Amino acid sequence: MDFTPRLVALDIDGTLFPNDPSTGLVDDEIRPAVRDAVRRAYEAGAHVVLATGRSTSGITPVWDALGLPTDGTRVMAVASNGAVTFRYPPVEVRSTVTFDASQIVRLLLQEVPQAAVAVEEIGVGYRINRPFPEGEITGEMILQDVDELVAEPVTRVIIRDPHSSEEEFLELAEKLGLVGTNYFIGWTAWLDIAPEGVSKASALAEVAAELGVEQRDVLAIGDGRNDLEMLQWAGRGVAMGQAPLEVQEAADDVTETVANDGAALELSRWFGR
Repeated sequence: MDFTPRLVALDIDGTLFPNDPSTGLVDDEIRPAVRDAVRRAYEAGAHVVLATGRSTSGITPVWDALGLPTDGTRVMAVASNGAVTFRYPPVEVRSTVTFDASQIVRLLLQEVPQAAVAVEEIGVGYRINRPFPEGEITGEMILQDVDELVAEPVTRVIIRDPHSSEEEFLELAEKLGLVGTNYFIGWTAWLDIAPEGVSKASALAEVAAELGVEQRDVLAIGDGRNDLEMLQWAGRGVAMGQAPLEVQEAADDVTETVANDGAALELSRWFGR
């Protein structure tokens, strides 16, 4: 096909990092083939943008693991499913979008009162009402009650119930409707709530415009439901082989699984081996 990616948007967990589909837990080690393919894209002149549900503190170690940037310039990232964008290094927040989550959080806790709730504290970590399973969120954890968590507008809210299933959370989200927000269900009982209209795609559109890249020249690779809009928006959207069927159907193509270096295979189509 007649396509030359000028911007490569990469999800992290399940795309760059292998993860366990049953638990969502991530192996924080980029396989050599994937790291080398990302670096080839960067060295060929493409803008590499990490686009993820992770917070800023969960993204900067990934840049370091990739060894990017290599030339004293700065790279850009889309964090918190599009609610935050920043440049690195060092971290310089470029944009944030917030919303009032108080009503939605209280409504959800009526349905799952045992759930853990987290709101992002940009550049720091999270404010939480109770501990999350080990390794699921990163940065400093500040313990607060729910009223404190949602007293002011926030960039995102995570609702996590280790005792529920992915299917139960899908049913819960459909039942409640979650009007006025954009929401994503993870591999497990994980509900990520963002401001209405905010997604990886909305943030990437702004980043691409700032970098002078046309939408048609964007290659995006991802594996989760929070990648749907990004894969549909990009000039070429590619789903990982282990992605849910609805994600694969939204993409232009499907590559191999993360265990089989699917991101590296797709990047090698455009940036050699």
